Amino acid sequence: MTKRQKWIIGGAALLLTATPSFALFGIGDIVFDPTSYANLVSQLTTIETQYNMLKNNIEHFSFKQQWQTTLNAMKNANVRNMFGETNGMTVALNTNSPAASSTAWTAATVPVNGTTTIYLAGQTPGSTQLSELAMIDASDSVSPDCLTAVGQYRAARTQNAAANSSLASDQLDGSTATNSEVEQLNLLNAADTQKMSEMQSQGVLQACLASEMAVSNMEQRNATATDLNTAAYVAQQRAADDTSAANEGNTWDSYLP
Repeated sequence: MTKRQKWIIGGAALLLTATPSFALFGIGDIVFDPTSYANLVSQLTTIETQYNMLKNNIEHFSFKQQWQTTLNAMKNANVRNMFGETNGMTVALNTNSPAASSTAWTAATVPVNGTTTIYLAGQTPGSTQLSELAMIDASDSVSPDCLTAVGQYRAARTQNAAANSSLASDQLDGSTATNSEVEQLNLLNAADTQKMSEMQSQGVLQACLASEMAVSNMEQRNATATDLNTAAYVAQQRAADDTSAANEGNTWDSYLP
């Protein structure tokens, strides 16, 4: 094999094993690789597509109206007052007014008069009479506070209506003005703050319900205890005094039936 043939075979082998690259401007150490360039272009295209998707998700929510809800306005209470029996009740139920609540509760309830107070002064704690007085005292304390809580909640709903509406409008806005990442985070914080205020208001109402239930349970408990005490007293008297018609001379006629 001649030297010239050897060079031809070696060159062919080199061409078969080399990557598709070539020197630029005739300089041997600066090589352009079309395959690597194509891969790089593909990666850049993918990154650009992902970037545009993220940018669009952050700045453009075009169909937010599908999440829109309506804040139901509370109807103001209007309590009839024909003869002064509910003085202050309407104000108490619609505004944050402890004075109106106290006035309304006093006007709408039966007072304990002076004669009854003198009678109760001779009773001892634990008696039926003082237990009933304790229930009245507890109710007179709890109920005006509950009227105030209801009025405060109604007033707060009205006062916060504009802020709630503005927040809802911004949350449902699809323009770029309210859809930057910082703006969206601010809207989330504002929504959490409103939610906390609503939960606190609801907590006050729930505390009132629990207080009213405690007073109601006190009434039921005292009534049941009175029935049991009466039954035991009757049984004791019947055992001690014969009530049969055969012994009318010794019949005890003042027992409780």
